[in-house]
Order: sequence, then C-alpha cells, then structure tokens
Amino acid sequence: MASSKQFNVGVVGYGMSAKIFHIPFIKATPSLKLHSILQRSPKPGDSAPADYPDLQHHTALDSLLADPALDVVVLCTTPPTHFAFATAALEAGKHVFCEKPFVPTSAEAAQLAALAAQQNKLLCVYQNRRYDADFATVSQLIKDGTLGRVVEFETHFDRYKMEHPTNWKGTVPMEQGGGAVYDLGTHLVDQVYTLFGMPATVYAKFVSQRQGKFYPGSAPDGSAVDPDSLTAHLYYPDTGLTAIVRIGVLSVETQQPRFWIRGSKGSYTKKGLDTQEPQLKSGMTTSDAKFGREGPEWAGKLAILGEGGAVSQRDLPNVEPPPTYAKIYESFARALASGKEEDVPVPASQARDVLKIIEAVQESGKTGREVPISS
Repeated sequence: MASSKQFNVGVVGYGMSAKIFHIPFIKATPSLKLHSILQRSPKPGDSAPADYPDLQHHTALDSLLADPALDVVVLCTTPPTHFAFATAALEAGKHVFCEKPFVPTSAEAAQLAALAAQQNKLLCVYQNRRYDADFATVSQLIKDGTLGRVVEFETHFDRYKMEHPTNWKGTVPMEQGGGAVYDLGTHLVDQVYTLFGMPATVYAKFVSQRQGKFYPGSAPDGSAVDPDSLTAHLYYPDTGLTAIVRIGVLSVETQQPRFWIRGSKGSYTKKGLDTQEPQLKSGMTTSDAKFGREGPEWAGKLAILGEGGAVSQRDLPNVEPPPTYAKIYESFARALASGKEEDVPVPASQARDVLKIIEAVQESGKTGREVPISS
C-alpha cells in the first residue's frame, strides 16, 4: 500500500555516482526528498552547496547522521569506506542505500545485513544494471522459455581503454573492492545470479591486457601485474549450464558484444551496452521519451528452432517500455513505506551471495583451480 510519508534522503559523496546515478532518481521519486549532501571539500565548479543551496550540507559524516530529520543515507563513496559508513548509518537509526560494489567481502555483507535486521532498518545495494533494457529482454526470453533450457550464457563488458584508471577503480587493490572484478564484474555476476542463482563451482583467469601478462605474475619491468580483464566460468551442474563472464579493456569493435545465449530451442545475441549511462552523462533527463531506449540498429538477434529443424531468425528489439534505473529507486521507496525487508529490491543477503561468487573467482584466479562456492 502506498504511503503518504516522504522520506528525507542524505547523499554521502558528490562525485559522478551521486550526480549521475542517484540524485536525478531521488528527485524523480515522489516519496523521496533530497534533504542533504555530504561533500568533504566543495570547490568552485564542484560544489554541492552551490548547486543545491536550499539543502542541508555537511563536510563530515557525524554531523549528517546526527540530523534527526534524516531517514535514509545513500552511500556514493569509494568501496573501502562502505562498511564503516554503512555501520555508522545503521547504528544512527538510518536506512541505507549503498553503491556497488557493496563491500569487499561476503563476511562484511553478512555483518551489515545482521546489523540492519537488529536495528530494524532497510539496507539496499545499488545493482542498477538489473534494470537495463537488454537484461530485461534476456530475462523475459528465459522466463518465457523461448530459448528452451539454457546451456550457455555469455555476458560481456568490453571496451577499449588503454589508459589505466586513476580513480578508485584503478587505485584501490582488488582485496579492498577495487579493480575490474568489483567494478564491472559485480554487475555481470549479479545478473547471472539474478537469473540462475548460485553456481556450484567457478573457474577464472585474470589478465592484464594492458601489460600483456596473466595474473598472478609480474610485468616485464618486474612490477606486479594489476589485472584489468577477466574470463570466469560459472558452472550449474543440475542443468548443464555454463555461464561465462568476460571483461576486456582492449576491444576495438564499434559494436561491442554484450550477450550470447544458447538454449535447446534457440539462441540470442546482443551487442552494445545499455543506453542509460551515456544518456545521463550527456544531460538527458529521466523524463525524456528517449531515455532508456536505443536505436533499431542495436536490436538483438533471435534464432529459433522450428518444426523439421528449420531455423527462423529475426531482429528482437528490447522490451517496451524499457525499465530504467528509476525502478530501483521506486522499489526501494515502496520498501521504505512498507518497512519490509522482503520488499527491498536488492537486499544485502543477495549482495552477500554475489560476493561469495566473486571471492571464489578471485581464489580460482590466484590458484588456477576450479573452486566450489561456499554455502
């Protein structure tokens, strides 16, 4: 049941995550009110107080959390800060919406889930790519049985970026939630988990495509290899499914691969990433009729096995209307209104499971072994 209550939201951090992926959707959700922003060091050209003069502004977490009017804290800071900040916010009696990657370890995720339950507060993780239009299309194909029993599910996040990232994605160690496996891999693994649940085992290889070396190992100059790319196989023996997660940084295609799915009745391929991120970065508003929609040249390709073994092939546009990142905020707002953990769109328990898979991927990459997923 809808609630007339409006929840005051405080955003911690004022980088791209806050400006592009959170604030526009908070403002577009009727039962949420953008109430306050924490920016440690505002400066000319990058100042939350200048951009939002009517809000409450803070430079320290303690002062933000001390505000009794604040209901929800949205964490848009770097991964190593998430556990401590989420803990402090929950202990202060605030609901928490945390950017991905959630926390570096499944143990920390479990601790935060337990603390949220103890405090009777909701804790959600921003796995926004569950709301990509292409993923919604894939989900519908699998749910409807169009492809039959899925035997191979290949998901890509490829790009060409020879330059090493200078933000947390390239400076925070993998063990602390940095690098490709947490930045992009979290999205891909979460989508596989959403569709198929926990795999039994994983086998993975990390590589630095920029340096031309596998991980673990050393570069030609003797320095340690920083893995920027990944190929991971997730195995589901009960159905014979292999899910393949691929991340690459030296892919020059103008239409990058996204999905390749093979089933007993059909196959589906898709190129190109979801349009929402570049649209938001370009300044498009969430109310624009084109938001979340792509051109017909990006339609997926569907091949279906017919009677007598004949194969029919056709273009398959994404589902209409496309889901957008507004949906995760709308769902979270409904959960706040109901107060029920089961209404949270991405609960910490699911993020914990995804982290267990990522931990197994890391172990496999380090040891060269196929690694079982812990229960």
